[in-house]
Amino acid sequence: MLTPSPARFRDPGYGKHHFAVSDRILVRCPKCERQAEVVTAVRDARDDSSGLDMPRRLVCHHCGLSRQRKKDDPIAFFRGGGQDMLDPYFHEPLWLQKNTRHGHLWAYNPEHLNLLRQYVQATLREHDPWYEPWRKMGLFGRLPAWIKQAKNRDEVLRGLDRMRTSLTA
Repeated sequence: MLTPSPARFRDPGYGKHHFAVSDRILVRCPKCERQAEVVTAVRDARDDSSGLDMPRRLVCHHCGLSRQRKKDDPIAFFRGGGQDMLDPYFHEPLWLQKNTRHGHLWAYNPEHLNLLRQYVQATLREHDPWYEPWRKMGLFGRLPAWIKQAKNRDEVLRGLDRMRTSLTA
């Protein structure tokens, strides 16, 4: 009888801020407490900003809230601890986050959530053979050890699945 091949995950090499500069971050609306989005705002022709400096807009499709981020507003990445994770632009709580007995799980958007799930469920995790020292601390190198441990796999996957069910269409 053949044993099934292990689930593989190949590290795409994303940096720690890859999903923070994506086109969409899901947050909790400060007005109605429902799911809202931080999206890339429309830029004018003179704007040459990119990455973290791109103009952003907070939009809630439930209550109609719309806020534009000012150029001089600080961009801050929060480390979490025992509190909610916040988005770096408007400092609102992320929509996709759950507490487990080991720690706090969070994701910026569904793409981030799916990639985390693929990583956690994989029994074989690969990276490029030419692994450079500066790449060690990419997105997956910075994950807490309790997320990476096989003994916590089921609990972490349950937490990620609970976050997925909270998404609205």
